[in-house]
Amino acid sequence: MSGTPPGERTGGAPVALGVLGCADIAARRMLPAMAAGSRVRVTAIAGRDPARTAPFAARFGCEAVDDYARLLARPDIDAVYIPLPTGLHARWTLRALEAGKHVLVEKSATATLAEAHEVVGLARERGLALMENFAFVHHGQHAAARRRLDGDEIGELRVLQASFGIPPRPPADIRYRPDLGGGALLDVGAYPVRAALMYLGDDLEVVGSTLRLDPERGVDVAGSALLASPRGATAELSFGFEHSYRSHCSLWGGTGRLVLEQPFSPPATARPVTRLARQDHLQHFVLGAEDQFARVADHFAHLTRGPAAAREEEYTQILRQAALLSAVRAAARTTRPARRPDAS
Repeated sequence: MSGTPPGERTGGAPVALGVLGCADIAARRMLPAMAAGSRVRVTAIAGRDPARTAPFAARFGCEAVDDYARLLARPDIDAVYIPLPTGLHARWTLRALEAGKHVLVEKSATATLAEAHEVVGLARERGLALMENFAFVHHGQHAAARRRLDGDEIGELRVLQASFGIPPRPPADIRYRPDLGGGALLDVGAYPVRAALMYLGDDLEVVGSTLRLDPERGVDVAGSALLASPRGATAELSFGFEHSYRSHCSLWGGTGRLVLEQPFSPPATARPVTRLARQDHLQHFVLGAEDQFARVADHFAHLTRGPAAAREEEYTQILRQAALLSAVRAAARTTRPARRPDAS
């Protein structure tokens, strides 16, 4: 970003982006959305295996780099996208910020609250954008739900129920590796926690929680949490890797209920359905299809150009999310999978 402070980038040129790693989420969702837009230009992708990185970069029409540090040193890179395992996020976010790059990092942004304070502190000091990639918060279905809440269509919001679960992963999946920040809470559990913050406010406290531990893998594979606000609203959250797939969010008010049927990961072609239920009254609203990852790319590009207040809002959200995840873990009653009876 020659000639201008990093936090004050102006003009209409797209943000030149470097990517660290060849993760599946990058390949399937984030990079195609960026390639289809005009505000972010994927310039280079760095990987540790040239045989994998070269075809991956060619797929998105950009240069392959064989080392993360070499990519961060490039003056033609404005910002970095980090889709690495959660346990590596803080290390490479700090390296990118030290190199003067804005950072878009996959959720969870850090593995611990202490790491969150460290990366946010450096971003503030350098005046750089730092954004945690919760794509779902940018989907229009949540803005539509908020309008219905503000319009008093279900009365005062009393309870949020949110669940996100996926089937068991292959044994070698990084989600099962504690050394890489694995576990259900930081992966799928982060979604309902973020939804609770979005709809019930930033002053939530953990009333109780459970985490189901896999002793062989050393990570949590499922869990639940009960959160409450000072006003008495509650959030009932559940998540895990040992379920049939579920993505659900229900907003239960004094006079009705609003249900979002695809709150967290709708495909770009999906037309999400929202149900509004009141006494003797049921409505279905079919929303337009949109790519929430394209909205992420646009929002991130906006953050790199300012204003500072927008970057500060992202810093605050990262810290609040990390604090709540930390509190869920600290309060958790741990359980272990039941031993199967001997087949003999």
